[in-house]
Amino acid sequence: MLKLVYYGPALSGKTTNLQVIHTLVNPECRGRLMTLDTHEDRTLFFDLLPVFFDTASGMKVKLKLYTVPGQVIHDATRRMVLAGADAVAFIADSQRNQIDNNHAAFKNLVENLRKNGVDPAEIPIAIQFNKRDLPDIQTDAEVDEFKAQSPNPVFKAIALQGLGVVETLFGLLAMTFDSLEKKHEFSNKFGIQKKEFLANIFKHLDLSVLANRPPQGLVPNAGSPPTKS
Repeated sequence: MLKLVYYGPALSGKTTNLQVIHTLVNPECRGRLMTLDTHEDRTLFFDLLPVFFDTASGMKVKLKLYTVPGQVIHDATRRMVLAGADAVAFIADSQRNQIDNNHAAFKNLVENLRKNGVDPAEIPIAIQFNKRDLPDIQTDAEVDEFKAQSPNPVFKAIALQGLGVVETLFGLLAMTFDSLEKKHEFSNKFGIQKKEFLANIFKHLDLSVLANRPPQGLVPNAGSPPTKS
């Protein structure tokens, strides 16, 4: 089983990312998406999205995607959900008034990884700047500058429109395979190569519904809605 955790401040779009992915996955290859909402936050505990697939070598892989509650008061739950994670997608809110919350949430991620006995430098972490369609956001140039300095891959997204969601997942899974290969010689032990690993996951996603979207990260006039193709 591989466990991916979507982490970030409250209402940054963690749940939306999972909802989009769940919609794209073949119904025969997905479990039930469980969501628990409150008036304070979109997710109180976590969402669970199991995806199953077989490899050519006969290996059965169960992929589980989780989100954590973003509210500060739910730190114990975040740490619990983070335990045993193979990789993390950090979902940041692009709005300028959320910069401090993004920083605090990322700091909290690092702290909880360490409390769980995990070196933050040793676990794959992808960063997604979501809500690129809203006004008063960090500009593309600012995000690109951050990306140039970040040790982690950075993606831009409008999760509500499906933009950047699949790219973030693909990037995170590619990093996850590389990490497993480095730590456990994954390909030799289980007879699966990176290309096959990724292909077996994404063949179960219906990407045709996203065919006419603009390229990931290329949002015309950042801060205003993109034009439709």
